Amino acid sequence: MKAIRVHSLGGPEVLKLEEVPDPQPGEGQAVVRVEAAGLNYIDVYFRTGLYKPPAIPFIPGQEAAGTVAAVGPGVTEVAVGDRVAYTAVPGTYAELAVAPAARLVKIPSGITTRQAAAASSTRRPAAWASSSARSPSCAAPASSARCPPRRRRGSPARPARTR
Repeated sequence: MKAIRVHSLGGPEVLKLEEVPDPQPGEGQAVVRVEAAGLNYIDVYFRTGLYKPPAIPFIPGQEAAGTVAAVGPGVTEVAVGDRVAYTAVPGTYAELAVAPAARLVKIPSGITTRQAAAASSTRRPAAWASSSARSPSCAAPASSARCPPRRRRGSPARPARTR
């Protein structure tokens, strides 16, 4: 597979497209065929050395969306073929990336993998997970104690503090 790797710290010129071995999933992990990867400030910080990179050489990128290509032993959260998004797992500037299956969030229909990768830095996958986990009786506006409250789009996450 192809991946972008960094062998020394610096500007964009240190990003090198290379052929590397396909990752293999371990216990509780899945391999994702990356269709879209997010570009975030932290990727630049690691590449330039502002933040200490995990190791050198390394594959940058910490958020992606794609399709599950393989699962390791003990994985029940996702299956091969599921469309997923995730964040805060290094190594997404590659055709294939390995991630803890528990960190993967299934992408709802109607959302593209590009949209999912872009939204992952805004923590939207967590919202998808909580909304997709609602029981059918909670599909309507929350009206019972067992349904979690819904926030309206644009409403603050918590009430404003007053002095």
